[in-house]
Amino acid sequence: MKSNTIVKGILYAVLILLVIISFIPFYMMIINATRSNSEILQHGFTMLPGSSLMANYEVLIQYMNLWRGFANSLFVAVMVTVLSSYFSALTAFGFAVYKFKGKNVLFVFMLLLMMVPGQLGLIGFYDLIRTMGLLDTYIPLIIPPIAAPFVVFFLRQYLKTVMHPSLLEAARIDGAGEFRIFHKIGLPMMMPAVATMAIFTFIGSWNNYILPLVVLFSPEKYTLPVMMGALRGSQVAENLGSMYLGIAISVVPIMIAFLFLSKYIISSISAGAVKE
Repeated sequence: MKSNTIVKGILYAVLILLVIISFIPFYMMIINATRSNSEILQHGFTMLPGSSLMANYEVLIQYMNLWRGFANSLFVAVMVTVLSSYFSALTAFGFAVYKFKGKNVLFVFMLLLMMVPGQLGLIGFYDLIRTMGLLDTYIPLIIPPIAAPFVVFFLRQYLKTVMHPSLLEAARIDGAGEFRIFHKIGLPMMMPAVATMAIFTFIGSWNNYILPLVVLFSPEKYTLPVMMGALRGSQVAENLGSMYLGIAISVVPIMIAFLFLSKYIISSISAGAVKE
């Protein structure tokens, strides 16, 4: 009994240490966002915040439309997350529940697509959307991510562990249609896994830099990562406090999304651990 207590104490100590180590970069970022450029260069890192937060903010907004970029990124990330979560869940439900010709071939093909880096098709994708007249719009940023092979694969594997075929049979006997079965049975059962994938989808879309840089030309349509990247060649890049403030603002939605949805990660991972 005593040895178990010692082991638990060591594990908790290690976990607390890892949390502190993980939190330090964020704390440094927030603290430096409140300090002037000279304070950062002369004194390095300090635990105490400075008094230059508003000055850094005023410098930052002189060189970029910060909140317009924030709104653009939020719109794209939310749309991608919602559409990808719904249609990926619908596709995963089809692969997990129905039997049709070519099902295994399509699933293997989908897995192969997971191995192909998206950057390889960037030139062809650019030519395609240019031909379709979709350059400088958000459509190329929102529609293609709906087909997310890894999300479909994850949700399909999750659904096969938690849903028993008898539930579907009972619903069909009661006269429920297939879409009603999906919305009333399949989707609620997949919600922990959907929320887990929504976190990573939102983070990936929010941090997406290459594709918005290629397809967007109007500065008022830039997403926040593109705006932050454009600052590297401007005078504001010499003000480290302003750069830290811009980065801090850009990571706030990610932290909020993870804070509210992280509890689903544990439930989705542990769902298939116990067999009945």
